[in-house]
Amino acid sequence: MKFLKDNGLTIMLIVLSVATIVGMLLTGWSVFNHQLAEHGAGEIGLGSYAFSGHFLSSLFENWESEFLQMSAYVMLTAFLFQRGSAESKDPDGPSEVDDDPAKRADRDDTPWPVRVGGWARSAYSYSLGTALASLFLLTFVLHLRYSAEAENAEALMHGQLAVSMLDHLGSAQFWFESLQNWQSEFLSTAVLVVLSIFLRFRGSPESKPVAAPNSQTGP
Repeated sequence: MKFLKDNGLTIMLIVLSVATIVGMLLTGWSVFNHQLAEHGAGEIGLGSYAFSGHFLSSLFENWESEFLQMSAYVMLTAFLFQRGSAESKDPDGPSEVDDDPAKRADRDDTPWPVRVGGWARSAYSYSLGTALASLFLLTFVLHLRYSAEAENAEALMHGQLAVSMLDHLGSAQFWFESLQNWQSEFLSTAVLVVLSIFLRFRGSPESKPVAAPNSQTGP
């Protein structure tokens, strides 16, 4: 079907996302119930676990790092260069990769914010980075909330006092959870940027043509 061909990449990524989230839910449920049993507490059902701090903290912790990586990548590649990388603009080329959008405002296939102009065009010009950064901030707050809930559940099992979200924000535990993911996202992006200088994957828009010289910058 044409729909599947036109949207196959998104469909496959969504299927893989759902499958891995379900796998994470089931395995996390097993781990959490094992922890409860070790502390003499009763098991909880799968539905209750799906809304627990233990599961949601881990889920949003990972989403947070992914949105940080993508927002940083989109924004940094607008200003910084890596000669020879398929992931970079050419440092010797024009500073802008597209023309002034106002020049295309009278075309029917141009997105409506560009046709409207003014603040709508300005906001749309940076909307991808803005949306990704907003998703990062949202998932950061959700990670903080459910990480604090998970820590308080752990404290309860050990007969300790609960902490507030603000206290948890200043804890080493919360920042360890965040930074252990952030560092891997920045490192993996740097590896992709550098490897795309020397290596190829035929047919991928993230790769330079197989016969392209290593010095060629951009896809």
